[in-house]
Amino acid sequence: MGMSTLPSARALVIGGTGPTGPAIVHGLEHRGLTVTLFHTGRHEVEEVAHVEHLHGNPFSAEAVDETLSGRSFDVVVACYGRLRAIAEVLSGRCDRFVSVGGTPAYRGYFDPTRFDPPGLPIPTAEDAPRSTEDDDGKSYRVARTEDLLFGHQPSATHLRYPFVYGPRQIAPLDWCIVRRVLDRRPAIIVPDAGLAAETRSFSENAAHTVLLAVDQPAAGGRVFNVGDEEALTVAQRVGLICAELGHEMEIVGMPTDLALPARPLMMQAEPGHRILDLSATRDVLGYRDLVPARRATGLAARWLADNPLEPGGSAEQVLEDPFDYEREDRLLDWWRSATCDPPDLDYPVEPGFGIYYSGPGTSRRRNDERI
Repeated sequence: MGMSTLPSARALVIGGTGPTGPAIVHGLEHRGLTVTLFHTGRHEVEEVAHVEHLHGNPFSAEAVDETLSGRSFDVVVACYGRLRAIAEVLSGRCDRFVSVGGTPAYRGYFDPTRFDPPGLPIPTAEDAPRSTEDDDGKSYRVARTEDLLFGHQPSATHLRYPFVYGPRQIAPLDWCIVRRVLDRRPAIIVPDAGLAAETRSFSENAAHTVLLAVDQPAAGGRVFNVGDEEALTVAQRVGLICAELGHEMEIVGMPTDLALPARPLMMQAEPGHRILDLSATRDVLGYRDLVPARRATGLAARWLADNPLEPGGSAEQVLEDPFDYEREDRLLDWWRSATCDPPDLDYPVEPGFGIYYSGPGTSRRRNDERI
């Protein structure tokens, strides 16, 4: 029997008011489930005001047990709180358990030097090495929680979120770009020409993945990556945001150790790609983007422009971006003066791109006849 045909099927969403929450709630209702939210109550949004709310502390096993008061559910979607405690309290009290974790479970996600040579496996599949006690504490806890989750909920479907962007994101990295656009900055500093590519997930797309997991009981006992189908580079994101908001801004690439103003945007100390393997997510869950990444990047930027963070406020402080344009201009001036007059290498014949290359700058012109 499909979930949508179950009589009076009940769903518990833990969280539900963040970037993906309302879309998850509405999707569950569309499937015929009666939805209850369990969250702290500190952050309410109009989109889910109509469903039952249980307020309590989802980070405490005792508080979770007390708040739920022995209730059981057909579906539990755990997006927030202390997952290992939630999974234990709800053991045997739900038919379907879908949980949200994160990509720090992968070794090297925060510190690519954990690999030799440095860098995550590209693409990073669900069976890639996970964080251990030798990694930073957060990454280890994320990975350890997955083990405890499946100990209490063997048939759970667990989703590894990357960075999620879109409306209501409490730490919107793209604000590092959007504010500079709104402030009409002429240039933005990025490491390595902004060529690092990263799998991210637009909030609607991430919620869609959660709902697909609810629809697929056969996906129980497995972990899946979450992400937009296209992994954009930093430079592409800057270009898309500038186009959406109608501003031209030069992308100035520098070596990572010099591009200090870009640290908040990059959220990594060492340069490198973070590209997730979405093969299983597509093949098993049937995932396809609801909103393509390029369009989603523009939509998210427009939302931020219409709902700007308070300059210097608590939300902006989370990003740790000082938006110190005086220092950025000093760095830009120094960089331009250092690179404006490179030596003339005076090659008798300049290095080519290789005889098999036929793109711009090729030294071997071929017949351009179209057959």
